[in-house]
Amino acid sequence: MTQRLNWTRQAPEGVDAMRKVEAYLAQSSVNPRLLALVKTRASQINGCAYCLHVHSGEARQLGESYERLLLLDAWHESTLYTEQERAALAWTESLTRIAETRAPDDVYDEVRRHFSDRELADLSIAVAMINAWNRLTVGFRAVHPAERKAAA
Repeated sequence: MTQRLNWTRQAPEGVDAMRKVEAYLAQSSVNPRLLALVKTRASQINGCAYCLHVHSGEARQLGESYERLLLLDAWHESTLYTEQERAALAWTESLTRIAETRAPDDVYDEVRRHFSDRELADLSIAVAMINAWNRLTVGFRAVHPAERKAAA
């Protein structure tokens, strides 16, 4: 795959603004390992190889197991995820597929049972951000590090 445009060089101020939001999220009220799972799940849905590479690696560095990452696409059918994680993943899927789901009340009600107002706001910002990164990275065909390494 060939990169279409190096958007990070063309819009450095925009990228800096996005990175500031990411810095906020890194200090947010939501567990960093859960954030990495959420980012990985949204990236699976959006088919973003670059972000899958980055966030699955991040999750592993934060102690996430290989098995849970492998089964993340099928979390609905696995007992390896806590109720809180399941609620966060359902919310992630709902917001990522917002045009289809319209963020249904039952998914919202379940996520509210597991997160404070602040945590839910932070979680939702994280979902919005990974979807923005996915759209830019997929749209401009960013080449993920493993492909760069293989091409060298």
